[in-house]
Amino acid sequence: MVRSGNPALKESTFLDLGSGSVVSRDGEAMTLNGTVNKTGILLLLAVLTGAFAWSQVEVTAEGATGMGYLWGGLIGGFVLALMTIFKKEWAPVTAPLYALVEGLFLGAISALYNHMYEGIVTQAVMLTFGTLFALLMAYRSGLIKATENFKLGVVAATGGIALVYLLSMVLRMFGKDVPLIHESGLIGIGFSLFVIVIAALNLVLDFDFIESGVEAGAPKYMEWYAGFGLMVTLVWLYLEFLRLLAKLQSRD
Repeated sequence: MVRSGNPALKESTFLDLGSGSVVSRDGEAMTLNGTVNKTGILLLLAVLTGAFAWSQVEVTAEGATGMGYLWGGLIGGFVLALMTIFKKEWAPVTAPLYALVEGLFLGAISALYNHMYEGIVTQAVMLTFGTLFALLMAYRSGLIKATENFKLGVVAATGGIALVYLLSMVLRMFGKDVPLIHESGLIGIGFSLFVIVIAALNLVLDFDFIESGVEAGAPKYMEWYAGFGLMVTLVWLYLEFLRLLAKLQSRD
């Protein structure tokens, strides 16, 4: 059974293909190497547009310029993510577009964080990819196994975090917030650490999803879709590392 806290890589994904069964022709099936290559392309596209957006953001005493890239990337990325999730066969087109647009958002928000805490972006990038490779090695070696109980626990924790963030967004509309979790106190730092652990464990479920797709002989376009799903988790993990590092540096 494929189960993931990532909304892009959910349990019913493979059942959605071919009306309940995975259908692909010889030579047109999803492969591990193909998925790795597609994921690499998506990350490269995000880095390119991210570097451009970074160069366009300038923070002065009067305010910040280039915020259109942040909001445009955020909204555009959300729309393209929904399109990809609901029309998986569009992934060869929508996934690269998502990476390009999401890169604008990441570049802009990274520039803002780096203005407040110089060097924080480099640290967050290193931590994100270090976590990715460490968990990939642990998964491939069998040190961490995506058992059913493991999947249930990660999915439940991810859902709980999503509810907390949703509640926080609603409260902010009324000028309030969830107490302590967004602050730099021990509770706020502890909450960020917990979220990072859950985001990282979602990578294990993403690896399991990709492996299941390869074994099932999913259609070739699922390489793009799986790469997109993995990128969604990496973006979440990177943003959480930024938040944690910002909290830690604000205590200095």
